[in-house]
Amino acid sequence: MTENLENTQPTQIENTQPSQPESAQPVEPALDDTQPIKPIKKPSRWRSFFIGLLGFLVLVGLGGYGGYAKGINDRTTVEETVVSKQLMEQYQLALVDFQFGRYEIAKQRLEYIIAKNPSFPGVKEKLTEVLVMSVIPTSTQVPTVTLTPDSSGAENAYLRALQLSNAQDWQNALSALDIIRKIDPNYKTAQVDGMYYFALRNLGHDLILKQGNLEGGIYNLTLAERFGPLDNTSVQLREGARMYIIGASFWELDWQQVVNYFSQVSPNIWDGDMTAEKRLDFGLMRYGDQLFDDKDYCGAYDQYNKVITLDEKSSARMNKSFSVCYPPTEVPVTEVVPTP
Repeated sequence: MTENLENTQPTQIENTQPSQPESAQPVEPALDDTQPIKPIKKPSRWRSFFIGLLGFLVLVGLGGYGGYAKGINDRTTVEETVVSKQLMEQYQLALVDFQFGRYEIAKQRLEYIIAKNPSFPGVKEKLTEVLVMSVIPTSTQVPTVTLTPDSSGAENAYLRALQLSNAQDWQNALSALDIIRKIDPNYKTAQVDGMYYFALRNLGHDLILKQGNLEGGIYNLTLAERFGPLDNTSVQLREGARMYIIGASFWELDWQQVVNYFSQVSPNIWDGDMTAEKRLDFGLMRYGDQLFDDKDYCGAYDQYNKVITLDEKSSARMNKSFSVCYPPTEVPVTEVVPTP
């Protein structure tokens, strides 16, 4: 009985797999030598091409921007020179308008100059003078009726003007011509206009070259141009006087501009104090000093080298600039081997 009960118990199935320790790691399967090796990807040729193209475009863009910036700078300099010349012409025309009593037109010209360049020399003072004169009431004269003009007075004034012109007394010759026009505006119109032209033209030359009165000379040459076209000498002289005035406006403010303007002015033009030649010499020295202080020794030497007479300070700086810009080169010494 007991044996039968033992036989009815379930038989425990033994685990036939070998036991592994808990700390053991699973073993990775070995690589099969028969599997294909994956190829290594190489960089795409198109990608390298586009990277190179992008770098090239960046360099071209930088070069183009540099050229564009330089072009903008050059154009700005040219525009400033053109504007300065236009303002000077407007100023001279304003002087003419003021002389003939056209105060409103002169006022408009001067206000235009102030709007463009408030520091223009003398413009504010002249505008004040124009405003004062424009508010002074002018007396109205009752016209007198003359049946027959007295030509004897005009004839005498005409002969007087001829004598003064031959004596090159241009200022008094103009006064005599004014008397002719007051006595009889129609007396020898062509001859009187011609005498006006030469008197104003020659007076303008004398004021600029002999007296250093640049504004007065420019004014008289501009008046002469109303009677006839100016000759090339007068045109160049008037332009030189204008350049002198503009260059002097940069004095002790911008030595580079001083050199720029006075290098274009005739050496014998002066303002009653200094000739253009002396101003150019002084401007070259001071501009050279400026470049020397900025360590631009080659540029400083170029400026010093153009000066006719250097002062002691600039002379010493010129020598140092030359030694730095043009250092002496060592001459290789050839060893002489004595012959046996």
